[in-house]
Amino acid sequence: MDFTSNYDITQTANFIHIGNFTRVALQFPDNLLKDSIKVGGELRKELNLLTNRKESSDDRKEIGLYVLADTTYGSCCVDEVGASHVDADCVVHYGHTCLSPTTTLPAFCVFGKASIDISDCAKCLSDCLLTSDKPVLVLYGLEYAHALESLRTESSLHYGTEGSSQLHFADVTSSVINPLQSKTPSVKLESSNGCTPNGSHDDCKGTDSTLDGFKHSIGGLTWNLPQGHKMEGYMLFWIGSENPAFSNLVLTYYSSDIVRYDPVENYIMKDVSQTKKILQHKYYIVEKAKDANIIGILVGTLGVAGYLNMINQMKALISRAGKKAYTLLMGKPNPAKLANFPECDVFIYVSCAQTALLDSKDFLSPVITPYEAVLAFNRGSHWTGEYVIGFQDLMTSAQFNVDGGPEEAHFSFMKGCYVEDFNQQESINGGEDKERASTDLAEATDKALQLHDKYPKSIIKGTAKSGAEFFSSRSYQGLEMQTDDSVPRTFVTGRTGRAAGYTSEPNEKQNS
Repeated sequence: MDFTSNYDITQTANFIHIGNFTRVALQFPDNLLKDSIKVGGELRKELNLLTNRKESSDDRKEIGLYVLADTTYGSCCVDEVGASHVDADCVVHYGHTCLSPTTTLPAFCVFGKASIDISDCAKCLSDCLLTSDKPVLVLYGLEYAHALESLRTESSLHYGTEGSSQLHFADVTSSVINPLQSKTPSVKLESSNGCTPNGSHDDCKGTDSTLDGFKHSIGGLTWNLPQGHKMEGYMLFWIGSENPAFSNLVLTYYSSDIVRYDPVENYIMKDVSQTKKILQHKYYIVEKAKDANIIGILVGTLGVAGYLNMINQMKALISRAGKKAYTLLMGKPNPAKLANFPECDVFIYVSCAQTALLDSKDFLSPVITPYEAVLAFNRGSHWTGEYVIGFQDLMTSAQFNVDGGPEEAHFSFMKGCYVEDFNQQESINGGEDKERASTDLAEATDKALQLHDKYPKSIIKGTAKSGAEFFSSRSYQGLEMQTDDSVPRTFVTGRTGRAAGYTSEPNEKQNS
């Protein structure tokens, strides 16, 4: 495919020119960084043509282009922090994107144009339509949005006009992201790549009621269902690889029949049971999180709109549950980083929808999403099978505002018994315990400083309700100070030579 068309040079230049931006950040993922210099050169040529065509040389403003790479968090999100380092007034994002709303900077997303065999894909789509007793909804990775119209035309040749009512295609929400807190006017562009040019992210989250029915959206795609129709009544036909966007689709619409067409290998996969097993594992770690006392909140984004509000709501939720929360900012989490916080029984990862699903098998403690935290720590919440991945959708969910009601012990499936929270244990004796609540940590620390067996027989980790108490109860707290013999020793001469044979050791020649 043509380089200029693949990187949407013309549309990008129009976005910059119409918005009157003078400092533009070009954000590339690692796999596209090799093309950054050429993209910048082609974009500069197109901008010069637009400027010479519409402005005189005296009114011309020099436009600065700055390449961003090695993002602190997921490359699918707009890196507003990196863009602020160069004082950029807009961002052009290249490659795979989650289309999460930004906070302050407008962004233009270039999805790329991945190759796809239109005729083969249309044939597989027609076969699914003929063998299924349900209507088919076509969803796809954003890199295949450019082939949408060609696929519509080719598919109509296979199933004819009578099957048009049974086949539905999702549309791209928008290639332009306008910030929620913006002092600049919204940028409007002509439609390209099958995108709805000026779709609002606020209007296309989750499920919204419209005059024609219900509007659904996920991963930058949006579609309408007629009134009286549900997602369970549709077969979902996914075009793309088995990436996080596909995993989100399977978890969100787990009750629907889903098939996946791989454009790289040109084959169709109808068995997605392995991906659906993720939901079973999620239920397990939610039950495990209910027994946690110390929770770490991992900041997984600094650019997605609403992340600060979600962190504050997570803190309030944890506090109401009688647990302790610590906020951790460490960039991209990995097992080595999280192992430095052994006192945390579970971690809540606040990030965009497509980086929220971490494989907890590699971590010492489970890593859960904000939705799973609501299920674990809000006593009034019950899992009905519905799964919410994006925290923007969670903040408007009814489950998030459920009152926990009266405090009572909950049954732990992990321990096989009833477990009481700390706030319930402290209030069980009335006002007398309330007066002593402020000294509980000091008493626990004082007991921990008493003499213990140097080699304890028990290796069961005690229950702690704060990081300080956890540290004081550890069997190893660092090197021990020798207070009984504080007199410094005299220097002695060490051995000389090599490890193979020191001068003080007899060698083979002397023995012979």
